Amino acid sequence: MAYSKKWTVRKIFRTIWITFGILFIIWLLYSYQSKGIPDIFFENSPSVIVVESKNLYSFTPTHDYRKVIIFYPGALVDPKAYVPLCRKLSDNGYQVLLIKMPWRLAEKGYNIPKQLDLCADTTKQYILAGHSQGAKMAGQFVYENPSLIDKLILIATTHPRDIDLSNVAVPIMKIYGSKDGVADMNDIEKNKSKLPSGTKYVTINGANHSQFGYYGFQLGDNRADITREQQQQITLDNILSFISDD
Repeated sequence: MAYSKKWTVRKIFRTIWITFGILFIIWLLYSYQSKGIPDIFFENSPSVIVVESKNLYSFTPTHDYRKVIIFYPGALVDPKAYVPLCRKLSDNGYQVLLIKMPWRLAEKGYNIPKQLDLCADTTKQYILAGHSQGAKMAGQFVYENPSLIDKLILIATTHPRDIDLSNVAVPIMKIYGSKDGVADMNDIEKNKSKLPSGTKYVTINGANHSQFGYYGFQLGDNRADITREQQQQITLDNILSFISDD
């Protein structure tokens, strides 16, 4: 009898944990889905052609362009969450390639630019950018392929942590928010020695982690003191300034 009651209690606890796990996964999938993106960002215009393929979204100017921006999404985040930023970059005369990572994990697909020969045109300049885990793996790509990338942009990440980019010749910019609860400013400071002394650091006051994309509130993040639109605009302005500086 006692054994039966003990087994019943175990089954109840196991059922609770399994249910909790399933609900947590459902919440994560919902939270990391893209939200609030106007359809116009996915539509062609006289100046930009938008194409979705199996591996990426491409935003290509209809006129001649010299620079290509390759963007890595954050872990588990719907890549569409970065379409507004990528489209606005392309509206300024750059081709932008937003990579769709396998299982939405940049660590599984960070070599896609090399596998698809996205950096093969030697007449172009290539800028690699990423958010969160996407930024971490963008740094890994540059570490392994420094000759393929002309500039690197790290957004909302404490990395590089396990690799050393301090001696690379590639110009680097790191953008982060003062209210980021995922990529904490103190941890970012700890890893400054892993980046070149000339790295450009941009702190966006009031910005958090989630608002670098158009998706839900991320677990562990802080509430931002500025709007998503303000955070996106400041990010866009700094990226444009950095990549236009030859």
